[in-house]
Amino acid sequence: MRDAQLVALRPQIPLDNNQATPIELFQNETVRPILKLQHTLIIAVFKDYITLRKNAFHQMIEAQKMHFIEHSIKTDVKFKNRLLGIVIGHFTEAEYPFFHQYETELTRRITDLIVLRVQAAF
Repeated sequence: MRDAQLVALRPQIPLDNNQATPIELFQNETVRPILKLQHTLIIAVFKDYITLRKNAFHQMIEAQKMHFIEHSIKTDVKFKNRLLGIVIGHFTEAEYPFFHQYETELTRRITDLIVLRVQAAF
């Protein structure tokens, strides 16, 4: 029941997966729709992060902002884990074992995709 509801919530993203590896398929069929679904929450969490850090984010030039976003998401472990939890919490029971099997690679990919989404929002 939960799994079907989670999958039904995900937006459809048309992609050509003909030549994709299993990790690429998982990224395209599972991770990307979840990121699209959770986009506004991810942006809200980042806005809260920069507010809590009392950082002069809004006074930075664009290149500095892009670096700050990437650096914050990739090096602040607590913050990174919060963002990953927003995504992983939407996996089905069937998807989680695959994620666990390729956790290092998928965590890197998810993190990179989150960075790109947040950078595009600012």
